[in-house]
Amino acid sequence: MEKKIIEVSNLTKKFADLIAVDNISFSVKKGEIFAFLGPNGAGKTTTIKMLTTLLNPTAGEAKINGFEVLTQKNQVRESFGIVFQDPSLDDELTAYENMSFHGILYKVPANLRKTRIEELLHFVGLWDRKDSLVKTFSGGMKRRLEIARGLLHRPAVLFLDEPTLGLDPQTRNHLWQYILDLNKKDKLTVFLTTHYMEEAALVANRIAIIDHGKIVAQGTLSELLSQTKTHSLEEAFLTVTGKEIREEEANPKDLLRMRRRMHR
Repeated sequence: MEKKIIEVSNLTKKFADLIAVDNISFSVKKGEIFAFLGPNGAGKTTTIKMLTTLLNPTAGEAKINGFEVLTQKNQVRESFGIVFQDPSLDDELTAYENMSFHGILYKVPANLRKTRIEELLHFVGLWDRKDSLVKTFSGGMKRRLEIARGLLHRPAVLFLDEPTLGLDPQTRNHLWQYILDLNKKDKLTVFLTTHYMEEAALVANRIAIIDHGKIVAQGTLSELLSQTKTHSLEEAFLTVTGKEIREEEANPKDLLRMRRRMHR
């Protein structure tokens, strides 16, 4: 039986009377690329924040690499790397300094840290720019550096939150080549959110779609197409989530305040 590297059971997050994530369950096998899709405000970001220990669940359980997200936070944090949707690099540091600082935070031994930084910066094509300030980098270069940084401590799971948002097709293609190579070579598990349906269809082994805090469909691409009687992931996505335009995802507390104002 293949090891489950992510296990989520009846996970719920409430903010006062707003249920942002509503009793969801799913699992991800070691070495899988798992796409977690949904419209704006569906609960994707809240779920990722719970899985990465940034938010405590209201109810339910979640494990990363066998560790409980609520009671074994340090072990969970050591088990994953993450590339956020918004840039999180220090623009006033060089590429090498950003990597080194991350390695120190994760207690990577100095000798290993140096070796891994060189290996990863070569891997993402940035070794020749290691001494350049990050503020001089293009968006694609910053994204590559963030991926290298997220892999420095050899995580079991890499969380990618809209990793290719705003990137040109060439850069997107190169980024996915890096990630797919790692997935194949090291059995790296990838948990992905994206609004690019064709991207998810190409790379994901399995897909879950969340809407209004609930998982409304999950399975392989062929299973989702069969369930929805459609011919593309985008059609399947629209079938289960509807075609109304959604507002940009907001902080759950902001959503709660908006709803209260609407009901006055």
